[in-house]
Amino acid sequence: MNIDNTPKERIAEIVAGQREFFRSHATLDIDTRLKMLRRLGEALAKWERPLCDALHADLHKSYEEAYLTELSIVRGEIRNHLRHLKRWARDRRRATPLKMFPSRSRIVSEPLGVVLIVAPWNYPVQLLLNPLVGAISAGCTAVLKPSPYTPAVARVIEQMIAETFDERYIAVVQGNREVNSQLLEQRYDLIFFTGSPSLGRIVMQAAARNLTPVVLELGGKSPCIVDQKADIAVAARRIAWGKTLNAGQTCIAPDYILIHRSVKERFVEEYARALRDMHGDDPRRSPHFVRMVNDRAFERVRQYLADGRIRIGGEYDAAERYIAPALLDEVDPSSPVMNDEIFGPVMPMIAFDAIDEAIDFVNGREKPLALYYFGRRSTGRRVIRLTSSGGACINDTIMHIANENIPFGGVGNSGMGGYHGRDSFEVFSHRRSLVTTPTWLDLPFRYMPYRLFRWVKRIL
Repeated sequence: MNIDNTPKERIAEIVAGQREFFRSHATLDIDTRLKMLRRLGEALAKWERPLCDALHADLHKSYEEAYLTELSIVRGEIRNHLRHLKRWARDRRRATPLKMFPSRSRIVSEPLGVVLIVAPWNYPVQLLLNPLVGAISAGCTAVLKPSPYTPAVARVIEQMIAETFDERYIAVVQGNREVNSQLLEQRYDLIFFTGSPSLGRIVMQAAARNLTPVVLELGGKSPCIVDQKADIAVAARRIAWGKTLNAGQTCIAPDYILIHRSVKERFVEEYARALRDMHGDDPRRSPHFVRMVNDRAFERVRQYLADGRIRIGGEYDAAERYIAPALLDEVDPSSPVMNDEIFGPVMPMIAFDAIDEAIDFVNGREKPLALYYFGRRSTGRRVIRLTSSGGACINDTIMHIANENIPFGGVGNSGMGGYHGRDSFEVFSHRRSLVTTPTWLDLPFRYMPYRLFRWVKRIL
């Protein structure tokens, strides 16, 4: 199934229509925003089955995984905004120094305007609609660009949005990277992009032409540190879950393991047991084990199997784009599997003897989108303090993305800007400073020729 490219002229027409609609102030009213959020929630409920069927068609996602990792997260985000939007949107008072008496100061949140949201293929529903919740909440209009690599999902999303919203408010544009380039020729008030660091650089260069702000949710190699005092059975189970969720095609999937040498062999045993418990003796038959998105992704990930000694799994079938969860040992840190973001179910493992070795290893590489530590909480807090990543978990993986009350985002090479909950509202808003000065008192000292300057200087 192929997706037809939206013509360049049509893209310009959509953006111009949204610009005009935004200037009509139709999105400013808070009650209208709440109504649109409820409308999106109702559309998700109505289109739940078609969306889940499309996710299965494109990625072999089970209904359960599709709901848990895609739809439920968007629905939770909508509920959070419905509950708190009125409070988030209120003007916020700020202290005013005595030198400005009798003025008063506030921060006013206003929508940025027309925004572009570009989503990847790995979570094509969640990573398109979750930012949209923030755009609606803040009072923006939005142009949505699904990934062409998940064409079934892209078609359903287009139908759902067209049925639910006026295209002058929210519209879908379809197509390949040529369409992305055409989209980026237009001027927006914010570009929200989720994808690879290499594409993030292209987006940022395009945005720079118009000084357009960007939110970049990128990726990188998220390390998983398993220390000497870790609960190995729990660590293996939670890491195996995080790595095989969506077959490792998750931007915050554990990418590689740094493991204390004294617990490595036990971890291998427990990792194998955890995989059997979740996916059976043959993951190919598991209804919950996703396939690689396309042949190119399959071949890229398959080649990583040659970069170490396979301790677990590693079977594959090109016809199904299937790669069994694999654990690699004796991995060279300079090998491709340790330098590319894997985005698949292959897990390399490197042993260390002291925790400072693991810290130095992480700090010697680009800042990752996530960092996971298993061991004592006190040591985990030290590891977090001495490293940098977009987000982190101690004794868990992935779960920080599930909390809509804390921001999700990257740092450095893994991105910039954060969203979810209030952070989503704020990232699509401009926090405008407002000073209100009454006219009943007009102190003369600020006017030329600056009489009494000697006394004024003392209070400045």
